[in-house]
Amino acid sequence: MKQRSRANRLTQLRGFCATAQLGSISAAADKLELSQPSVSMQIQALEKEFGTLLFERRGPRIQLTPEGENLLEIALPMVESLDTLPETFAARCGNPAHGDLDIAAGESTLLYLLPTFVERFAHEYPAVQFRLHNVTGRDGLNMLRADEVDFAVGSMVDVPDDLSYRPIFHYEPMLITAPAHPLAKRKTVSLEDISRYGLILPPRHLSTWRMVKSVFEQHELAYDVKLEAGGWEVIKKYVEMNLGISIVTDICLDGGESLHVRPMGAYFKRRSYGVVTRRGKFLSPQAKAFIRLMDERFFSRSGNPA
Repeated sequence: MKQRSRANRLTQLRGFCATAQLGSISAAADKLELSQPSVSMQIQALEKEFGTLLFERRGPRIQLTPEGENLLEIALPMVESLDTLPETFAARCGNPAHGDLDIAAGESTLLYLLPTFVERFAHEYPAVQFRLHNVTGRDGLNMLRADEVDFAVGSMVDVPDDLSYRPIFHYEPMLITAPAHPLAKRKTVSLEDISRYGLILPPRHLSTWRMVKSVFEQHELAYDVKLEAGGWEVIKKYVEMNLGISIVTDICLDGGESLHVRPMGAYFKRRSYGVVTRRGKFLSPQAKAFIRLMDERFFSRSGNPA
């Protein structure tokens, strides 16, 4: 009887955790492939056992009470560790080669940073079901919070309290112009020189735009964004056509472009890229193996931690 009660509690905690992460009983039911009344009953059973409300109902959504937040902090690592028990056991036996791996990243990270690691990982662990999610930074964080991905890879400046960010790689800021552009012929280029020409930048909701805006405002200089374009390959193409200039990080430069490139570290900070995880999340052996590949590549190139 006691064993049955423990099994029921695990089912209840799984329903509770899914509801807390997704903010919706119906969404949790879809994820767990259960009916909505079943998940509601699981939560009610826990509330009865602990003698407290775990959620507050606010219109169509629900929100954790302080007691619910405490239970989530305790229960989520246990549920996640049990759900990944086969993979963890295989890893302990020296074989982290099965299971799923979901990574969220933006387009530039997928194009320029991850291919080497994806290729090596796929070669070493061919049985792992691998999924790369091409999403914006905001959508990637939402996927992390909903436990839809193992981790995200990208660049962060402001890190929310519920997430962790560990930089691994650093890239230098560069001014790119067409070879025939007037700035390409100058020995030195100041921020004031750049401000006289139209910029080509990614959309304004992305971090690059905010970085450029902040630097020009700090130096009390006006600037003109001549063109907004999505994706570094598009931006490089239009800069090559001499339709404007841009500030990029050298992660997107492979040396084969018809561009004049100039370091801008005197004005713009180095850009870091690394791993973003949800605090308290249990990382699967596959996730740890992929992150280890990135760490090994970094140490082999620098010999020092990031």
